[in-house]
Amino acid sequence: MTASPTRIIVAGGGPAGLIAAGRAAENGTSVVLLEKMPRPGLKLGLTGKGRCNLTNIAPLEEFIGHFQPHGLFLRQAFHRFFSDDLLRFLETLGVATVTERGGRVFPESQDAGTIVSALVRWAEGSGVRIRTGSRVQGPVLEGGRVTGVRWTGADGAPRTETAHALIVATGGLSYPGTGSTGDGYGFARTAGHAIEDTRPALVPLVTAGGIAARLQGLPLKNVKLTLIVDGKAAVSGFGEMLFTHFGLSGPIVLTASLAAVDALRQKKSVEAGIDLKPALDEAKLDRRLQRDLREHGRMEAANVLKLLLPRSMIPVCLELCRIDPARPGHQVTAEERKRLLAWLKDFRLTVTGHRPVSEAIVTAGGVRLSEVDPRTMESRLVRGLYFCGEVLDLQADTGGYNLQAAFSTGRLAGEAAARFRS
Repeated sequence: MTASPTRIIVAGGGPAGLIAAGRAAENGTSVVLLEKMPRPGLKLGLTGKGRCNLTNIAPLEEFIGHFQPHGLFLRQAFHRFFSDDLLRFLETLGVATVTERGGRVFPESQDAGTIVSALVRWAEGSGVRIRTGSRVQGPVLEGGRVTGVRWTGADGAPRTETAHALIVATGGLSYPGTGSTGDGYGFARTAGHAIEDTRPALVPLVTAGGIAARLQGLPLKNVKLTLIVDGKAAVSGFGEMLFTHFGLSGPIVLTASLAAVDALRQKKSVEAGIDLKPALDEAKLDRRLQRDLREHGRMEAANVLKLLLPRSMIPVCLELCRIDPARPGHQVTAEERKRLLAWLKDFRLTVTGHRPVSEAIVTAGGVRLSEVDPRTMESRLVRGLYFCGEVLDLQADTGGYNLQAAFSTGRLAGEAAARFRS
C-alpha cells in the first residue's frame, strides 16, 4: 500500500458525507471525500420536491418519536447537533431559512441547490478534497481496524490509499440514479456487520382495481388515513394525500407506507381506509346529510354531493354507494344514506403492493444499530470505521426528520473520526 497523508476518507457526498468531511477537516485532519457521481449532493438536490425540507422545529422528544422504533439511538447525536444548531450553522454559510406548516424548515430560496452549493463551498473551504467520479470499493482492514480504502477513479484504475478512518455515508437504495445503490451495506458486511433487512420506506402504495386511476391527480386535504392489516387498524394519520394512476401517495400515505410494506411481505391483507370527514363523527355527519338532502331535495343526488365532495369523486361515490346520480335528494332512502355515511367515514381501497425502492424517499433497514456506538457513530467491531446517515437502520416520517438525522450523525462521525487515534 502506498503511503498517503490522508487521515480520513469519507465515502459519499450526500448531506451526511459533506458535513462529516467538513467537520473533520475543521478539526485539523486531512480529509478526502470520494463521490462516485459527477458531483456531490445529487439526492439532496431532489429532496422536498427540489425545495429541500432541511429539518423540523419539533422539540427533541417529539422529534425522536418520529424514528420509531429506534429513535433513542439518535439522542446523543441530536444533543450534539440539533435543528437549532443546523439553522445557526446554515446562517453562518449565508443560507436563510423559512419555517412552514407542520414545523418544516426550507431554504428561503426554495431551492435545494442552495444547500448543496453552500455545503460544498464550506467543506472545500475547510480543507476537504472532493474527488468526484471516484467509487469506493471497500475498507482495508488489518488487526481489527481500518488501515486504508480501496477505490477506483474516473479512469477506472484501482487504487488503495492509506487512511486511519473511513466514514461510510453512502446512503441507502432509494433514487439509485443519484448514486444511492447500497454500496455501504457491502462495506459493512466486509467488516463483519449485520444488515437489517432493507426495504422501501416513505413510498407510494399500489391499490387494486381502477378506482384510484379514475381519481388520478386528485389531492385530498384534512382527511384521515387508517391502514388496516388483517382486519385491524395498524397506523393512522391526518393530513394530505393524493390519488395516482397506480394507487395512493402524499404525506399521510408515505408515513404509513412502511407498515404496509412490512405487512405485505408477511403475506397479510392490507387496506387503506379514508375518513373524508374526520372533523365530524358519524352522528353529526348523518345530521348534515339529512339536512342537505332535505334542503336541496329537488336537486339530483350528484349535485347535492357537491356540497361535500370534490367533483371528480362524486361519480365514484355514487357508484360504490349504489345510489342513482339522477335521483332527487328527497328520494334518497335511509338505507342509501346509511351506505353513503359509511363510505364517507371509511372509503376502503385494497393495498396490493408498493412502488419500488428506487422510488422511495428513504430506505428502511441498514447497518444494525447495536453494532454502532451512538456516542461516536464508530463501529463496535472495527476501529476507525464510522457510519452515518441513511446507511444506518434509521428511518422517520416525512417532515425534515430524516435529513436532520443525516446532518446530526454525519457531524458526530466527523468529529469523532478527527479525534480518533489508531
